[in-house]
Amino acid sequence: MTRSNAREIVANLIYEMNFTRDSAENVVEQTLEPIYYDTLGQESEAYAQKPSGQLSYIRDAVRGIQEKQEELDGYLAKYAINWSVSRISKVARAILHVAMYEALYVDDVPVDAAISEAVELTRKYEDEDVVAFVNGILGSFARDLGASNGSGD
Repeated sequence: MTRSNAREIVANLIYEMNFTRDSAENVVEQTLEPIYYDTLGQESEAYAQKPSGQLSYIRDAVRGIQEKQEELDGYLAKYAINWSVSRISKVARAILHVAMYEALYVDDVPVDAAISEAVELTRKYEDEDVVAFVNGILGSFARDLGASNGSGD
């Protein structure tokens, strides 16, 4: 399984958690049960390959995003100018959370890669206006993140 597919699965699980209010561990374990996972594989390309090489990434990311949700929503509120976080679609918000979490907490993912992957994933699920919105939020976030790390322009 590629990291791109793993990101999509993480975004799907974060999206699902908006409705189930279940813990990260329960959602991940239920999804990764072989029978359930195989069924998802028939419905979505992201689940077509077994996640063996990406299991720890999926578990850590879903758990981390759940733990850092308030912080991540704070970034969304800061960069989604004239928008409340609740107005952002749940799909876009899940994708934004994945990208921001990776940029902040996943050392082996360059910020530019997290943004690029998020934009492409948004394009798969949303219209171009939402894609531009996500790209704008993540661009502002990345500029500020780079400046705070001393690597800004």
